[in-house]
Amino acid sequence: QVQLVESGGGLVQAGGSLRLSCAASGPTFSYSMGWFRQAPGKEHEFVAALSWSGSSTYYHDSVKGRFTISRDNAKNTVYLQMGSLKAEDTAVYYCVAKLGESGFSRYEYAYWGQGTQVAVSS
Repeated sequence: QVQLVESGGGLVQAGGSLRLSCAASGPTFSYSMGWFRQAPGKEHEFVAALSWSGSSTYYHDSVKGRFTISRDNAKNTVYLQMGSLKAEDTAVYYCVAKLGESGFSRYEYAYWGQGTQVAVSS
């Protein structure tokens, strides 16, 4: 079993930056990690993912070039560095994990954190 706890959310102005952190406990070896987000009144949207081997990263087109996902294996922590933030990035961001290869559907991820709020103002 894997437990995930997100942190680092907050209120920022458009064009600003934030770094989200996800602390994982349990057997994370061979687990792929990622981030989803949910804006008010909308469904969960894939944001980014990191393969279990750490050799591949994946991003939604809307954040490509602005967001970076990374992992510190020694600390069992995954990060989402967000830059050039836009109002449409406002959402609750969830850290997720799944066994094996990365996926792009929320239904593929068995483990979810509680979420951290990111609000971008103009």
